[in-house]
Amino acid sequence: MKTPDQPEEKPIELTQQPKASHTEELVDHYWGSMAHVTSLIKASELKAGLILSFYGILLNFIYQGTGTLLMQLQGGTILYILIACWVVCTAVSVFFCVRCFIPKIEGKFSPNVFFFGDVIRKFGDVKSFSKTFYEVSLDEHRLFQQLGEQIYIISKIAAWKFKNVQRAIWFLAFGLLLLFVSAAYYGVSMFM
Repeated sequence: MKTPDQPEEKPIELTQQPKASHTEELVDHYWGSMAHVTSLIKASELKAGLILSFYGILLNFIYQGTGTLLMQLQGGTILYILIACWVVCTAVSVFFCVRCFIPKIEGKFSPNVFFFGDVIRKFGDVKSFSKTFYEVSLDEHRLFQQLGEQIYIISKIAAWKFKNVQRAIWFLAFGLLLLFVSAAYYGVSMFM
């Protein structure tokens, strides 16, 4: 209950923050999509690097044990074929890993203000590029068209890199299977 000497309470005004326009949300969405796909490219290269590191460790162990193994090597033609197949699988797997690190540039598309190669080659000097970039930034349709094209292109690159990583993993798995079969065959042949 109020007493006459208490000041009247004013209702609390909620200040409403202006919502971001739909265009700003779309720009964030497009840039977020581009960042996501770019992180997929980095992930594919990281996986290829891990596979190469594994091969480095494996080949180091094999190299260290090769001297004593070659002196005792008995097993005949089948063992040599298994080892040769393992070497081929390993070489193909390493090839696909290295291929993943090769920069892939898709240049068959229209000039894009977000692609570094086009920025340097297709928009003239720095002032011409800056003017074109500003014009594209003001035109929502062109802006989203360019961002969408760039997302498509880097997605295509990410898919190509992951395809190489997948092939490298398959050849790694098959090569490891051949290596275990070779070791088992060698072990069995030692006791015969």
